[in-house]
Amino acid sequence: MTHEFKNIIYEAIKAKAKGLKSILASVVDLDGSSYRRPGVRMLILENDVMIGAVSGGCVEKEVLLQAQSVFKTGVSKMMTYDGRYRLGCEGILYILLEEVNISEEFQTSFFSCLKQRKTFGVISTYHKKEGAFDGIGSKVNIGNDSFSISHSSDENINALVFRQNMPPCFKLMIIGAEHDAVQLCKYASLTGWEVTIVAGVSEAKSIDDFPGALKLIATTPEHLDVTLIDDQTAIVLMTHNFAYDLRHLVALKDTYPNYIGMLGPTKRREDLLSQFIEYCPEISDEFLERIHGPAGLNIGSETPQEIAISIVSEILAVSRKRNPMALSRKSGSIHSKH
Repeated sequence: MTHEFKNIIYEAIKAKAKGLKSILASVVDLDGSSYRRPGVRMLILENDVMIGAVSGGCVEKEVLLQAQSVFKTGVSKMMTYDGRYRLGCEGILYILLEEVNISEEFQTSFFSCLKQRKTFGVISTYHKKEGAFDGIGSKVNIGNDSFSISHSSDENINALVFRQNMPPCFKLMIIGAEHDAVQLCKYASLTGWEVTIVAGVSEAKSIDDFPGALKLIATTPEHLDVTLIDDQTAIVLMTHNFAYDLRHLVALKDTYPNYIGMLGPTKRREDLLSQFIEYCPEISDEFLERIHGPAGLNIGSETPQEIAISIVSEILAVSRKRNPMALSRKSGSIHSKH
């Protein structure tokens, strides 16, 4: 959810620059089941523009309506939405509405935190009942600093607390710059991931060739900067060149990304890993277990677009520690941890 929160903060800053107030709506509690879990947020601007969503689309109009009183008073309020009879989700949402009022100090600290790929926390105080209340609202903890999101006064000691740790934005590093890399970049970006393209120094490519990419790096494997590769990073090797893929794998040997995907058939993967182990005989089993090849889930993909979907799906399954299956065959809650 970090990328959604980042976008909300960015849009709130843009609205403020235009002289528009904005309201942050956060789902802080839930009785029963719903389309999404607590921690999802959306932003409502004074001109009725809505950024993001807290459901599949049925709740948002009510949130817009309820936000109007907060625009007028500036006082944070709670609203509830009973979806048992309207959505069929058998749940009651508890939504905190607060006027956004973020400082320059917060902006500097927040975007620095994102750039350095550090975890931050969002803490919301609330009540499980409707109405406007003093002392409810959200704050963001970055390191030892705490920043209020709204005009909220001192915290209400009788309020409930919703806490959420926000890891770095999930990042996909695509090593390769051919047509299939463009398709993977598009779908990964739509998923909300930060996408970095790594191209060869002799390739006549620019970031404009990769819609949705955050940046493009033209470099050799030996000079690839791997310092910001962490457990919120996935990597896909798709240079279509055996030697280049091998050199990049060697460059990655001391990193621990969430996922490393390889294109090509099983025989190519076996040959690549065999030579890699010869170059790096001390490589850990933990690193090797992160390698997936051929990359992607077996969903019958044939076109570059379909292959991109299968790779994105496998990365999601690995990062969320899920064994892919049809939801129709799953018992219990869709969002359950097991």
